[in-house]
Amino acid sequence: MKNIYLSLCLFGVIFSSFGQEFTNAPKPFGPVPTQKQIDWQEMEFYAFVHFSLNTFTNKEWGFGDESPELFNPSQLDVRQWTRVVKEAGMKGIILVAKHHDGFCLWPSAYTERSVKNSPWENGKGDLVKELAAACKEYDLKLGLYLSPWDRNHPQYGKPEYITYFRNQLKELLTNYGDVFEMWFDGANGGDGYYGGANETRKINTLTYYNWDETYKLIYSIAPKTLVWGVGPSEARWIGNEEGRAGKTNWSLLRQKDELAGKVHYSEFMSGHEDGEKWVPGEADVSIRPGWFYHSVEDDKVRSLDEMVDIYYESIGRNATLLLNLPVDRRGLVHENDEARLKELVATIKADFSRELLAGTQVQASNIRANDSNFGPQNVSDGNKNTYWATDDKVKEATVEFTFKKPTEINRVLLQEYIKLGQRVKAFSIEAKVDGQWKTIATETTIGYKRILRLDRVTATALRVNILDAKAGFVISTIEAYNAPTFVKEPHIGRDKNGLVTMKSEGGAAIYYTLDGKTPSEKSTLYKAPFKYNKAVEIKAIARNTKEKINSAVKSAKYGVSKEKWKVISVSSGDDKSAERIIDGDANTDWAFGNNENKLPQTVVIDMGELVSIKGFTYTPQQVGSNLGLISNYELYTSADSFYWDKQSEGEFSNIKHNPIEQVKSFSTVKARFLKFVATAAVGKTQTVSIAEIGVVE
Repeated sequence: MKNIYLSLCLFGVIFSSFGQEFTNAPKPFGPVPTQKQIDWQEMEFYAFVHFSLNTFTNKEWGFGDESPELFNPSQLDVRQWTRVVKEAGMKGIILVAKHHDGFCLWPSAYTERSVKNSPWENGKGDLVKELAAACKEYDLKLGLYLSPWDRNHPQYGKPEYITYFRNQLKELLTNYGDVFEMWFDGANGGDGYYGGANETRKINTLTYYNWDETYKLIYSIAPKTLVWGVGPSEARWIGNEEGRAGKTNWSLLRQKDELAGKVHYSEFMSGHEDGEKWVPGEADVSIRPGWFYHSVEDDKVRSLDEMVDIYYESIGRNATLLLNLPVDRRGLVHENDEARLKELVATIKADFSRELLAGTQVQASNIRANDSNFGPQNVSDGNKNTYWATDDKVKEATVEFTFKKPTEINRVLLQEYIKLGQRVKAFSIEAKVDGQWKTIATETTIGYKRILRLDRVTATALRVNILDAKAGFVISTIEAYNAPTFVKEPHIGRDKNGLVTMKSEGGAAIYYTLDGKTPSEKSTLYKAPFKYNKAVEIKAIARNTKEKINSAVKSAKYGVSKEKWKVISVSSGDDKSAERIIDGDANTDWAFGNNENKLPQTVVIDMGELVSIKGFTYTPQQVGSNLGLISNYELYTSADSFYWDKQSEGEFSNIKHNPIEQVKSFSTVKARFLKFVATAAVGKTQTVSIAEIGVVE
């Protein structure tokens, strides 16, 4: 690219609340967002709340036969929820008003399966109403999730159910004030209670609900409500439940193809450059492994490292972030979740505490019609409604910032003026270091917001090069920051023989404890792998000794090591490789079953001695695209491998989109042998895999 720079423009600019309005202003290009979509995108960060019967049955997906009388929180306080959310900088809450089991958190007039038949508030409560009032008090927006699938309703799968579904939509959209987002889950159809039928009902998700008419109903009642999910939605799922968008992320979607079933959900991570409709991505993730509260996950809250990564790979990649807080059985956001949120907020605030480009000298290689109203000064003026624009046919241009003195930089934030469309296809960033230009990033899309985490450089100037675009581009914001050094937590691992290993990033020193106490630089220094085969909670920190900065605390809990464990029989597959399922390494796996040896398939494990256990864990294959996921199981225990007792059976709910360690609890028993039976798989496969089988002691 030829670097032809214009002198800094110092002319005044006239603004309006709707952006720059001049006779030679650029026209919209391609699909553009509605004002509703812009307002939604500017929320950036908001909460999900999963809290229902599943909270009290310890399930992820209820079957539909659970009694409403089980819903009985002891200290329910929605104001605590809203306080936690507000303090975390989130802008709203989407409440799961009805999940797949059909239980309603409001006293619906169309079913008895609701809070009106629970002990909570003597059946007089209305959780949606309480939360709506609390959101108003804390200046938060209210969103609602209504599951289209209902595993309880006897008419699900029949035309009559659609009337029921729409009646409940009317209740939610007319009785609780403005709803900023209506959330429709993509899980639809399958086995369920269905009023006692206890059968599998399959529907065509694209046609059964008549989404066009359903959306018309919503907009006629609540035109301010943005609709997410299946159907002709105004925002899309990001294609995973990890809270991460693709590095390339278009806010466009070939929605006609999607509605015809021609788009795989994996494409949602990046959107479509040639999409005919503006459908931006929403990245959803839970702060814990599960979406509903499970006490066994109290020590499995996502690490600060992971939460920071999620922030940068969602909001920092042109998506919004919907973070789930699974309210516990008391009816409160758990202390561990709140503590992690506070750490996340503190880290992000520190990263963006001081902007570095405001007041710098700025020049650009092209300005639209040489009109100073569209000059590069607009990208650093702090006004979201002004922008630097180039001539229509210019698809390459450069903007350069010159510092008054050498300045350290490790973050760059960019925004397009999306009211006129998303245009940038590729860009790079250069820093002038010791008199020489050095490329420090080469990326693709920008969209509403793109944030880059970079290695720290000390620069006298910064250059942003737009390398390719659909049309002349409009950039509203470019910012730079020098975020504090962030030391990542160390990795802790232990194999089946009890050998403990630890690793850190960048050679940081590791200090650890084995007694549950919080480690510091005065704790034991990790030097080499060591053996510890007893039950233990290992806590460790990584320390940047040069800058004297510690990571967050990494905690890992282990029961007695598996050195005595053996796989003694398998129903199919390579029995020699089956030892991988008890090797303590989730990155190794073993598969069994095929078209000749169909499910169910069984594996039997000898733990070597009698052990008191109160549950088991199944970790699916973690590497690859065809994971062979087990959807349904049975678990038996025995003291002698002759007499067996069934301890647990059921489904691994939502494992298709959240293939994480599955934990199933039962009453404490003494056992030496485990028999794990895979009874069904995700999809039509007959070959299933296991990365690890464990027990809860």
